Amino acid sequence: MVPLNILAHTATTALGAGLEAQRSALRGRRSGLRRNDFGHDPLECWIGRVDGVEDVALPAHLLSHHCRNNLLAWLALQQDGINEAVAQVVARHGAGRVAIVMGTSTSSIGATELAYTRLETDSHGAAQVPQDLRRERIHSPHSLGDFVRAATGLQGPCITVATACSSSAKVFAQAARLIHAGLADAALVGGVDTLCGSVLYGFNSLQLIAPTPCRPFDVRRVGLSLGEAGGYAVLERCGAGPATPLQLQGYGESSDAHHMSAPHPEGLGARMAMQAALQRAGIAAADVGYLNLHGTSTPANDGIEACAVAALFPPSLHASSTKGWTGHTLGAAGIVESVFALLALSDGLLPGTLNSEQPDPACGPQIRFDNAQAEIRHAMNNSFGFGGNNCSLVFGKAE
Repeated sequence: MVPLNILAHTATTALGAGLEAQRSALRGRRSGLRRNDFGHDPLECWIGRVDGVEDVALPAHLLSHHCRNNLLAWLALQQDGINEAVAQVVARHGAGRVAIVMGTSTSSIGATELAYTRLETDSHGAAQVPQDLRRERIHSPHSLGDFVRAATGLQGPCITVATACSSSAKVFAQAARLIHAGLADAALVGGVDTLCGSVLYGFNSLQLIAPTPCRPFDVRRVGLSLGEAGGYAVLERCGAGPATPLQLQGYGESSDAHHMSAPHPEGLGARMAMQAALQRAGIAAADVGYLNLHGTSTPANDGIEACAVAALFPPSLHASSTKGWTGHTLGAAGIVESVFALLALSDGLLPGTLNSEQPDPACGPQIRFDNAQAEIRHAMNNSFGFGGNNCSLVFGKAE
């Protein structure tokens, strides 16, 4: 694969808005998780909630897109020079040659939930959505992509990927295909997911939510902590603009379709995705300096992923889950944890696994609980979704 230059990248999570907030919390091992305070009757659990979302003000021309998910999308869009990088690629190629590829799991379903809780009765006795929520464009899985297009003015292909927890990792692969096929010269990729009742109570019904902060790969783990986040990256075809220090160098995808919500018991899809990403990047497993694991803290997921990693990578690999910092941000997990992989490349900061103290003996030596500092040339990110939708990404320093 011909690498793609990364002009800018950012993440907004429970740790704060922008790269510096993520960097500071990772380095200081400060978690963003807190007791659940979302909704009228909160479940007894811990969440990664982004502060200040409700206070975000959209410009007047975007008010028809107003919902909590798009408020977070706007907040994240203002960080770390993303708008400036978009302006640069538009100046070089034109707005019609810059694609938008966004990832989400539930998009703006929170607004749809609100509409149903506030149903009104018309003069004929039929239920109807209240007037202030009769905005069809937000009651759609494509609400996020539609909003980002309106917010940026980009006119290239606009796609919303919704493959559960792999969504905003797969956006990198989708953008790479668009650029390599000649359909675009650059792309704004990213993902946003916000907390809502469907997510909290849905995962609770699957008995996957822990009552205490999640502890991935700990032998005592019992479940995940949910979170919300938004993030972006601007990608450009190599040679089409100035060289950048960081690149997308490979991606691998698989769909093992083993089960609606459980991973393949032998990690087949996970191994296939990681192997394909390494092959596209043209590197060996031993070349990877840091691997951000999917690591949700559920008993099945962590054990199976650790076995798949141990089958491919040497014991010297530093692999970790960062969900103890942010919670599992679902459709935004891919972009957030790709940003963490990029921080490992740029800063040499290799995060450990927060809250975890007792290693599971079934997991290999690649799983690290403590932070480390090291200069590396390649970093990976794993994002595995329900239904066996898997994606692995390889990022690297430009030669």
